[in-house]
Amino acid sequence: MKRLAITLLLIFIHSTSLASQPQNKLHWADWTDNLFTKAQAENRYVILDLEAVWCHWCHMMDKNTYSDPAVQALLNKHYINVRVDQDARPDLANRYRDYGWPATIIFAPDGTEIVKRAGYIAPENMTRLLQAVVDDPSPEKAAALNLPSSFARQGALSKELIVQLQQNHSSAIDPIKGGLRTNHKYIDRDSLEYAIHLASKGNQVQQKWAQKTLDQALKLFDPVWGGVYQYSTQGDWDHQHYEKIMLIQASYLRLYALAWATWKNPRYFKATQQIINYLDRFLTSPESVFYTSQDADVIPGQHSDEFFKLNDQQRIVIGIPRIDKHIYARENGWMIEALAYLYEVSGNKAYLERAEKAAHWIIKHRSLKNGGYSHDEHDKAGPYLGDNLAMSRAFLQLYRAEGKRQWLDYAVTTTQYINQHFQYEQGGFTPVVNRNQVIKPVPQIDENISLVRFSNLLFHYTGDDAFKQMAEHGMRYLATPEIAESRLTEAGILLANDELKTDPMHITVIGGKDNAKANALYHTAREVAQLYKRIEWWDEREGKLPNPDVQYPSLGKTSAFVCNDGRCSLPLFSSKEILRMLN
Repeated sequence: MKRLAITLLLIFIHSTSLASQPQNKLHWADWTDNLFTKAQAENRYVILDLEAVWCHWCHMMDKNTYSDPAVQALLNKHYINVRVDQDARPDLANRYRDYGWPATIIFAPDGTEIVKRAGYIAPENMTRLLQAVVDDPSPEKAAALNLPSSFARQGALSKELIVQLQQNHSSAIDPIKGGLRTNHKYIDRDSLEYAIHLASKGNQVQQKWAQKTLDQALKLFDPVWGGVYQYSTQGDWDHQHYEKIMLIQASYLRLYALAWATWKNPRYFKATQQIINYLDRFLTSPESVFYTSQDADVIPGQHSDEFFKLNDQQRIVIGIPRIDKHIYARENGWMIEALAYLYEVSGNKAYLERAEKAAHWIIKHRSLKNGGYSHDEHDKAGPYLGDNLAMSRAFLQLYRAEGKRQWLDYAVTTTQYINQHFQYEQGGFTPVVNRNQVIKPVPQIDENISLVRFSNLLFHYTGDDAFKQMAEHGMRYLATPEIAESRLTEAGILLANDELKTDPMHITVIGGKDNAKANALYHTAREVAQLYKRIEWWDEREGKLPNPDVQYPSLGKTSAFVCNDGRCSLPLFSSKEILRMLN
């Protein structure tokens, strides 16, 4: 009866709140190339409301702050008001990501950043802020986005910086509660992967923290619909924020698959299935590609704690939180890579088939003439690095998963496009092609970590030095102390640096792709719980391997070789022999 009463109450709130919401009399403009030309002509400031369509506090800003008459009066008199969905504009999202959503940025008419604010701003505070800028438009010191005057000369970390980043990682992790020592609890992807990497070398402290984090993060899983909430607040795992975004679904799917492959804990595999079930029901389009996100609120601007305590039937009676049905190449690339990796470690072909269907759809509907990929069907800016990088990574993962050379060809073509269009001269790669915008694009840490690790691995698969040079160019940005130490921790830079200095574990299966024994050997190679690995399937009927850097003997029978540290094993003829060699 109690749950029924809650359900009826929520339905009543829903029916009355929509009618009582105040009217918003603001005109919202788009972020365009001529925005600041217009601002200078009209002598107006520009305010950017960078929001997320799934974000509770963004809804609260709209409901309370931007509907306030005093706020509206100031904005209409002195400002050009710009609202942007950050999922639709990766260039702006990357630039202001550290400010969270909503992010509020105020610019002078010439594009100079005056003020940046993170999160919800109450009406009275917004009124004061808007008037203060009009009274004194001097930029705040913190508003300037300053890159170092020069980047690292070498594409590698110094010994001193390695030690510092290792210390940052050790001091940032929370050994008691799991996650990082922050108010928000979530899985920091690179920190967890780095811990698993160290655990594979025998570090028990890192293994304990990684498993604690994975176990605690299960509280972020929706027990009714599946899928993963973005994070929990108040320094624990019990105060969830209910938005479900594709980055989180794809990242957790990949990480729990890695954890399951590493430790064979059934809870971790179950977690992957909970994500798959959620995708099936809510975030998969009829064309078998993936939507972008699901809102945190059933009713925009109202907390949904009681809603997410209900069972499935009770939720459906009230309604389903809004699903953003944009189909972005970037988000699909993330999920394609995760699904292909889940297939790699589980052997379940259903995951591979889903990944392939989505990949073919994106190739057909998002590819550009010169080898790159658009974000959406019609982009207001771009192309963006994120879409091209995500698809390149997805293609290489598909190649590793099943050995079809078409996927490697796609990875190569798209990476060449990245190299041609996104290089930042000093080092690193920018989120968007520079079209002489007033707001100049600058490299972003997460994308460059991902690119360095990927392009280095692609170099090993292809033998093309251009990809090695890309990795080193990206590492010059990451190895700059002011960049590397700009966050609480950034273990991904350590992973990138380690991989640049070492060859991946290399397993080659020699035999026909229609040969059952060769299939069994390749399945064993896939299941090895390591992300930094090079797995190849040499069917001699297809010609030489893409990078024939090892001369394998012709034995006339199906076999495999494991190569590492400049040495190769004797031929291996069974899965047991491969596993024995690796253990």
